[in-house]
Amino acid sequence: MTSSDAPITSVAILDGLSGSAPASFEGRKSQRPGTRPRASDIRDALEQEIVIGARDAGERLDESGLAKRFGVSRTPIREAINQLASAGLIEQIPNRGAFIRHIGLAELVEMFEVMAELEGMAGRLAARRAERAALDALLTALDACEQAAQLRDPDAYYYENERFHHSVYDACGNAFLAAEARRLHHRLKAHRRLQLRVPQRMRQSLAEHGRIVAAIVAGDGEAAERELRDHIAVQGERFADLVAGVAERDGPRRG
Repeated sequence: MTSSDAPITSVAILDGLSGSAPASFEGRKSQRPGTRPRASDIRDALEQEIVIGARDAGERLDESGLAKRFGVSRTPIREAINQLASAGLIEQIPNRGAFIRHIGLAELVEMFEVMAELEGMAGRLAARRAERAALDALLTALDACEQAAQLRDPDAYYYENERFHHSVYDACGNAFLAAEARRLHHRLKAHRRLQLRVPQRMRQSLAEHGRIVAAIVAGDGEAAERELRDHIAVQGERFADLVAGVAERDGPRRG
């Protein structure tokens, strides 16, 4: 492990600060994701199938078949489909149904470019504006990511990663920016899950989270912006990984 990939823990960040730790930090425990609603479970399963290419672009989702498969009524199926539609993964056509939407590489790269800028701005503002409670929440989110990474549980890390980024948005002190960042994050989170399948990506992500938090807690807006941009930007090896993932998704299925 290189020094740049070595995780910066919340304890190490606090040790490097002058003054006392946030009051609620000492002795707290990172919370594990609770039991999610059934519709979310169904959405997760379908989301995974779409992202890895188990379902073809243009394929119609059969509500009756899905209800039978998951052993539920159509209500949670429809809720899951609505959630997938809001994430841009499917298209709902009146009187015809819900269809898998094809998202090409160019569109993905463009969305990641915008996401990198939004997150960079959020980090810069958070370093200037974050109050103690927001810093405490950010440190808690970093702890939770570390626990998931230690367990080598990419699904748990996926959810804790989402909470981590939302904590950055909450800390920025700009409600409009936070709302826009959340909206685009929601559109991209399925593809972030695909990135977490890349070997060592979870460890690298955790190390990047640590540097992001260290910069925000230290009040270094320039560093926070740079770390968040680099964390999100699809470039170099990460771009090659994204291309490979999209190619695998869109390639012919094995019979």
